[in-house]
Amino acid sequence: MTLENRIIAFSKLGDFLSQFSTKSIEKKENILFNDLFFDVFKTQLKRAKEYNGWFTDENVLFSFESWGKSLSKENLIKWTSSYSFSDKPSKTIAIIMAGNIPLVGFHDFLSVLITGNNVLAKLSSNDKHFLPLIAKYLEHVEPKFKNKINFTDKELTDFDAVIATGSNNTARYFDYYFGKYPSIIRKNRNSAAVLTGNETEEELHALGEDIFRYFGLGCRSVSKLFVPKNFDFDPFFKAIFKYNDIINYNKYQNNYDYNKAVYLMSLFKLQENGFLMLKEDSNYSSPIATLFYEYYTSESELIEKLQNDSDKIQCIVGNINIKNTVQFGKTQTPNLWDYADDVDTIDFINNLGEEDR
Repeated sequence: MTLENRIIAFSKLGDFLSQFSTKSIEKKENILFNDLFFDVFKTQLKRAKEYNGWFTDENVLFSFESWGKSLSKENLIKWTSSYSFSDKPSKTIAIIMAGNIPLVGFHDFLSVLITGNNVLAKLSSNDKHFLPLIAKYLEHVEPKFKNKINFTDKELTDFDAVIATGSNNTARYFDYYFGKYPSIIRKNRNSAAVLTGNETEEELHALGEDIFRYFGLGCRSVSKLFVPKNFDFDPFFKAIFKYNDIINYNKYQNNYDYNKAVYLMSLFKLQENGFLMLKEDSNYSSPIATLFYEYYTSESELIEKLQNDSDKIQCIVGNINIKNTVQFGKTQTPNLWDYADDVDTIDFINNLGEEDR
């Protein structure tokens, strides 16, 4: 199977996923294998919240819609054209996936297959239904993917390298068990926004998307604000007010009420608007329904701090001259070439050799 075959297959998957968007679910003509898969995906979408209460229709559809756009033939060609793919024998890459947001492990899955290698995936119990369906769809589009994709809930065996995503605690476990293999081990990361006070209402409103999408559970979700001294939070609260419906979702509301009670009993000073709490805190990882903030005195000192904390940060929103900055409202729609933890997955896979074992 050539790279071109793989690109075509994934672009057809993109066409299929493009039928599912936050605005509508619409069965289109000329989509391969729609009769086999469209209704199955639609049914699984409706059942997703039964398996994971955070997987609302809105958030699952947003994930499908985003991948539908990313998997265009043009994007896939642009992404892969930066690399040289050899005809060396296929490797089997074990992928241990997280389950915090829908299809969070798909980019690793895509990276392994687009390079011509084999996937051995261990799915999170929180997100174990969509990827096997996607794999079946790919196998129908390109039969040569058969026997290149395997899922297991047992102990991982017979693989050449590992890509594992988890918490800081599970990372220690991964290091212990997979230390002898070439690996990418991902730990906790969060995203931050840098505000100056000169942002437009449109920018601050878009920042709400970065904060509230997936209920703030993604590593690309903004969980921390950096603001100048005497920053006026009123324009920020005004701009994000349109997201206030989030408090009507029970799981989010329960977290809001619980965390607010803990903060108040601990006598922490809070700013809040009924659906989001702001707490001054030097940490990056804030609880659900909470956004940490920290004051800065100069942009140069802030840039130095962000560079020193780069191993804790996935991306940064704001009009600041530093690596990995993202436009307001765009944290959850990365390009194919925007790698998690700034580690080039394709380069890692392509450089696997017998000497790595």
